[in-house]
Amino acid sequence: MVQTAIPFHFFRGGTSRGPYFRRADLPEDRETLARVLVAAVGSGHKLNIDGIGGGAAVTTKVAMLSRSEAEGCDIDYFFAQVSVEDGLVDFKPTCGNILSGVGPAALEMGLIAPQGDVTRIRIRSVNTGAKVEAVVRTPGGEVEYDGDAAIDGVPGTAAPIFLNFMDVVGSSTGALLPTGALRDVIDGIEVTCMDVAMPICIARAADFGLTGYETIEELDANRDFYARMEPIRLEAGRRMGMGDVSKSVTPKFAMLAPPRNGGTVTARYFMPWNCHPTMAVTGAQCLASCVLTPGTVAEGLFTPPEGSPALVLIEHPGGAIDVTVDYETGPDGFVLKSAGLLRTARLLARGEVMVPAGVWAGR
Repeated sequence: MVQTAIPFHFFRGGTSRGPYFRRADLPEDRETLARVLVAAVGSGHKLNIDGIGGGAAVTTKVAMLSRSEAEGCDIDYFFAQVSVEDGLVDFKPTCGNILSGVGPAALEMGLIAPQGDVTRIRIRSVNTGAKVEAVVRTPGGEVEYDGDAAIDGVPGTAAPIFLNFMDVVGSSTGALLPTGALRDVIDGIEVTCMDVAMPICIARAADFGLTGYETIEELDANRDFYARMEPIRLEAGRRMGMGDVSKSVTPKFAMLAPPRNGGTVTARYFMPWNCHPTMAVTGAQCLASCVLTPGTVAEGLFTPPEGSPALVLIEHPGGAIDVTVDYETGPDGFVLKSAGLLRTARLLARGEVMVPAGVWAGR
């Protein structure tokens, strides 16, 4: 039986990587779509040996694009997190790093026309409803990839892509603080459950007997930590109104510690069953909001930045990521207006990815 060929563009977006498809080139129903994505990525093997995944959660991500019919939006971005080994696909979260490549990919696919030397693309996240403006350099009507912008976790430099996030508070749960409290205690650990771009259960590293400066390898080898963290995450998901999250990558989990290298705060971000090598763009927005909200578990770990917009520099295992947060505080507490980040992206390959014909047919 012949295989099914699916056109795709292969991008590095921020510090993640994966295939970008036209939504129209994929199955409509979620069950068949999940099977196709698992086959394309090669989920089910730690090296994704039978697909184009990279054997890590940051390299088994998928973007699906289409022209948007939503008012004020140009492109719909539908994200899927494919597991490395379990053959699972989670359509609940979004990914800000993969989002970094959506503007260039939409231009490369002809879903939107360049607007001159700079193209502003209004993107709607199908998964969360959030709206983001991506600013992409397009001199001569072509996407520019070379430039002098550097982001930690990616070698070299590239053209800057500016992302301005709006309408991200309560993106998954409908509330900044889904449990209704600035702090909760779960299994003896104090946490803040917050939903800004990504729902996260946030704790202090010291409460787990950790410094917060551990390497990725040290944390991932510490299975006692994961054995303690996962029940807390599951209960946090229940309290946040997300139901049974045992097979979902959300809510994520993060630990905070004082900064060591001149930043605002140090963080370790979990995806959630291993440590992120750098920091998720969506996670960075939520952690920055946690930092700026009085009374959360972040309080006392740092000197709060003053004024708005505030620059929050989050130190992570690969360096640091900065988030510019436009916000205000008042009787209703912390109110986020927008969060801006600088990212880069690069087109790595394009062509067709092949999946067994029986996968699409359900055989």
